Amino acid sequence: MTKIAYTMTEGKGALDRLLADFADTLAAKGVRTCGIVQINSECGDDEDDRCDMDVRVLPNGSLIRISQSLGRGSQGCRLDGDALEAAVAEVGRLMETDFDIFILNKYGKQEAEGRGFRDLIAHALERGAAVIAGTNGLNSARFDEFSGGLAEYVPPEPDALMQWFQPS
Repeated sequence: MTKIAYTMTEGKGALDRLLADFADTLAAKGVRTCGIVQINSECGDDEDDRCDMDVRVLPNGSLIRISQSLGRGSQGCRLDGDALEAAVAEVGRLMETDFDIFILNKYGKQEAEGRGFRDLIAHALERGAAVIAGTNGLNSARFDEFSGGLAEYVPPEPDALMQWFQPS
């Protein structure tokens, strides 16, 4: 049975913290994880300063910076596509080992357009692993479409995530 879900939060960095904590909790329980979680580093106190976006490859892979500096006051997308593809490649190599759950920090624009981690999500499902992805209001409908309507919404709470992964 396909087990795929998504979660969404409000607030800057809340989704990243939620999924990183979820991955750490699962690992502490001996669950074999695969995928990425995002770790944000604050750049400064100024409102115009944006955090650096780093992803940690699960279960204990490298930390990869996926953001690029576009300069002060820039409004464009700061995602470094080459760095994202490096993360995809590393996760793909690690998928050769057994894992129970695939965690994706964000099903975003890249995945909605058929790139990024999209193929790895499908591969994880083919292998029988559970899949959970963070997303946002801009891409949640695209994630649902990608999942063929099978994706379940899980409230952004640690207990709800555990309940979904290991229903009682």
